[in-house]
Amino acid sequence: MVLPNTYAERNCSLTRALEVVGERWTLLIVRDAFHGVRRFGDFATQLGIPRAVLTARLKTLVREGVLVREEDAAGLVEYKLTDRGIALWPVVRAMMHWGDESYSPAGVKRALRHDADNGLIGADNKCQICGELVPVPDIRIEAGPGFAPSAAELDPVSEAMIQPRRLLEPIVTGRAAQA
Repeated sequence: MVLPNTYAERNCSLTRALEVVGERWTLLIVRDAFHGVRRFGDFATQLGIPRAVLTARLKTLVREGVLVREEDAAGLVEYKLTDRGIALWPVVRAMMHWGDESYSPAGVKRALRHDADNGLIGADNKCQICGELVPVPDIRIEAGPGFAPSAAELDPVSEAMIQPRRLLEPIVTGRAAQA
């Protein structure tokens, strides 16, 4: 049986959610937004995504309230996660954890730490030192033991992303800093 192109008319929350974030590029855009990527060119560079696909996915995420598109005084456009977008963190975190367990025999690619006490954050999003459920802005991400970038991956956006930093903290590359 062939699946319909749209599930929007179906009375199922999962199918409707998949209409918004169920495409692989979309989840990667959301993941990178958590990592601080905000500019169109930086998403394109980091993901290697065709520009037309990126444009379509960003429009959908803005239309659905996952991202907000903001223009600063200099006319530079940034895409930032909204509260609705930040609510996707447990999904992104669960997928990262599953991927690390299933496909990263050397260990986690990105370690998550509670910025307040440096405790590792478990799959349940709780700090292993203080036991708190850690809110997204208080999570620090850093390269884990399974992270091994190739030389091809070390563009300016990737260089900024591998530095220890809090989630949602904007990435500023040389291009963005000069603009």
